[in-house]
Amino acid sequence: MTGAGRNDTGFTPSHPDKVLFPQSGLTKADLIDYYRRVYQHSARFFEDRPLTMERYPDGIEAGGFYQKNMPDHFPDWIGRADLPKEDGRVTYVIAGDAVQLAFLANQGCITPHLALSRCDRPDHPDQAIIDLDPSDGDFAKVQEVAALVRSALEERGLPSFVKSTGSRGLHIVLPLDRSAGFDAVRDWIRALARDVARAGPDLATTEHRKDKRGSRVFLDTGRNAYGQTAVAPFGVRARPGAPVATPLRWDEALAGDMTPDKYTIKTVFRRLAQISDPWAGFFDTAIRSRDLAPG
Repeated sequence: MTGAGRNDTGFTPSHPDKVLFPQSGLTKADLIDYYRRVYQHSARFFEDRPLTMERYPDGIEAGGFYQKNMPDHFPDWIGRADLPKEDGRVTYVIAGDAVQLAFLANQGCITPHLALSRCDRPDHPDQAIIDLDPSDGDFAKVQEVAALVRSALEERGLPSFVKSTGSRGLHIVLPLDRSAGFDAVRDWIRALARDVARAGPDLATTEHRKDKRGSRVFLDTGRNAYGQTAVAPFGVRARPGAPVATPLRWDEALAGDMTPDKYTIKTVFRRLAQISDPWAGFFDTAIRSRDLAPG
């Protein structure tokens, strides 16, 4: 985008010096620059995908909110998609390039959350996710459960990818070929989670009630539904230090020095300069619906 008064991000940032992360002093300008730079590494996950904004206009300590519907004041060069919901329709934002994602950061969107399906077939996911949610601060247990999930998938001959959430746990992500709808995918992923919980009953659980989980890791499969979302790869979390949800190699995810918030706005580019893409070929390994069968 070009035009009078615009800089190289394609728009004029408003209040660029506003501090969004008080403990580290990171500003809106820092967030805009981060998303402009990181888009080349995450573009394939944003393209043609409905986006829900987690916005903190006055910084993370002032509180935030989720927004699915695109505001009326957004410029016409921001991507959008009008999709059905249970009681009407929603006009979602689509971040189709680095300028559009940077614009969302200028609107205080610290964390973009992405649908598990694309706009052309919103009821047919191209990803399935198991969110490993710890009941306490013991990340080593999350890693043990992640290893159980990976083994269960390997026994079924299925690929899997893993990312830190930038918060407390890990996401295990499976690429899908979009031949199955959400209902079939959800039934299958729930059955897989139950199998993993039975294999490690002292470590993992599918119990939804927190007071019944004890210290076990919750295998959360609830994101596998129409309209649900997951934090975008390389999405920043609204937490002190601006940690980033980072795609990992499996050996990294299970290493003793890994934490779910290890990489931040300030450190992730050094990592990207040093390693090859751990999620290379993600969509090339898509699982066929006929392979989503009891193992």
